[in-house]
Amino acid sequence: MSTSIENTSDLSDTEAKKQILLQTNNLSLRAGERQLLSSISLTVSTAEIVTVIGPNGAGKTTLLRLLLGLISPDSGSIYKKPELRIGYLPQKVTVDPILPLSVSRIMSLTGKYSSRQIENALEETGVSFLKNKPVFQLSRGEFQRAMLARALLKNPELLVLDEPVQGVDYMGESELYKLIGNLRENHGCSVLMVSHDLHVVMASTDRVLCLNQHICCEGQPEDVSRHPEYLRLFGLDTGKSLAVYSHHHDHTHHLPKILPGDN
Repeated sequence: MSTSIENTSDLSDTEAKKQILLQTNNLSLRAGERQLLSSISLTVSTAEIVTVIGPNGAGKTTLLRLLLGLISPDSGSIYKKPELRIGYLPQKVTVDPILPLSVSRIMSLTGKYSSRQIENALEETGVSFLKNKPVFQLSRGEFQRAMLARALLKNPELLVLDEPVQGVDYMGESELYKLIGNLRENHGCSVLMVSHDLHVVMASTDRVLCLNQHICCEGQPEDVSRHPEYLRLFGLDTGKSLAVYSHHHDHTHHLPKILPGDN
């Protein structure tokens, strides 16, 4: 296995100016005869949201596990900013309903945090009123907000989120993505997020990587949605039906008045 952690001195001056938090070069991983990931090169810079999309089995969660150091690649290199603080929200967190874990209790399992710190984090994600509620009684949306609060306790420079809206209804998805965008603004942190749903995440993400064992295409959400590789993976009709929205204005919109006879 030829895996290395690069030193910042190996980075070019141009790359250094981007304030890189995380960078990979040609990461590859096999499981027996199956190629899980091949030649993955990506960069996450300060205060940007990068979204990884791809079909089931594309290797999205495997990629995150490599970046977090939970597993090792067969080849390639990973650079992380020294002492990079990472907050992680895994795709699945299983809590046995037999265990009487409250929200506050599960928040404190990963470190020694004061009640004030826990309260502030829960308040920021909108679920402070649930702090004494048993975790197994939470809705999926409530649980994800509590887990986001837990990730914030590390004061992260990078939030790594694996399918943060999985199992949440459409309105809940929209609110969670809005919350993630606000966390980026309030904390100045970067976000690396896995999502299966490009059209919902478009309003907040800066850059999209389309993954299917390798990076098929990469760029602005609008460009990726029209890329031939994206259309091949998700269907030719997808590009026609996607409502791409990018808000570039700092003002308030008002709904138009509907007059009698309007359709």
